[in-house]
Amino acid sequence: MAEPSAPRAARAPDRRPRIVLLDVFGTMLQVTVLRSRFVDVGRPEHECDLFFARALRSGIALTLAGPTRPFVLHAREALRSTTGHNLSEEALDHVLDGLHSLPPHADVELALVGLARARIPVYAFGYGSTDGVAAALDRAGLRTYLRGIVSTDDVGVFRPAARAYLSVCRQLHAEPERTAMLSVHSWDVHGALRTGLVGGLATRLEGGVPATIDPPHAHATRLDDLVERLIELPA
Repeated sequence: MAEPSAPRAARAPDRRPRIVLLDVFGTMLQVTVLRSRFVDVGRPEHECDLFFARALRSGIALTLAGPTRPFVLHAREALRSTTGHNLSEEALDHVLDGLHSLPPHADVELALVGLARARIPVYAFGYGSTDGVAAALDRAGLRTYLRGIVSTDDVGVFRPAARAYLSVCRQLHAEPERTAMLSVHSWDVHGALRTGLVGGLATRLEGGVPATIDPPHAHATRLDDLVERLIELPA
């Protein structure tokens, strides 16, 4: 039986967050680099974008029916269907292994330095196992800036379900209204806003703030500029 939808929380006040949750794939790490691995296994590189969208869609959609399976299973099945079920298991492994060696976006380290100077702890909020996310961030040279790593696999539901954000806030002993979710995915920020968190949208992926989401507390094209705007909010 599907869990009932959580009631919409009151919007968090415009205040500087005490803790920041930072999306990993797409926000911190460049998923588009996986395109070369599609070419390696004889597939067109444009299938990379469809694959990743399908992996997220699968997890988000199945979350509506209750707890869902780990991200790696959604990713593998999304890759299998996107490539027409024509890849061997070894070829699937080759593409998926690339998720552990993605380079960071240029604005991420600057954003993390800004948060460190403001003494705001940052937790990477990723998809997949905590160990897998940690390995990816280690290779990208970003883990040293983080207080820790949390994952949707730990709570069994995908964002933007309210339970995902609230479970992590409880795990970190953090007040939702003083916790910020930063992402390049507008649906992710919208989910955080509806759950009572502070929302920050970096628009470098989508090009602007969609009219279909609640207005974020701060937005900017670059992640480091977004962080500056959050830090400037009243304490």
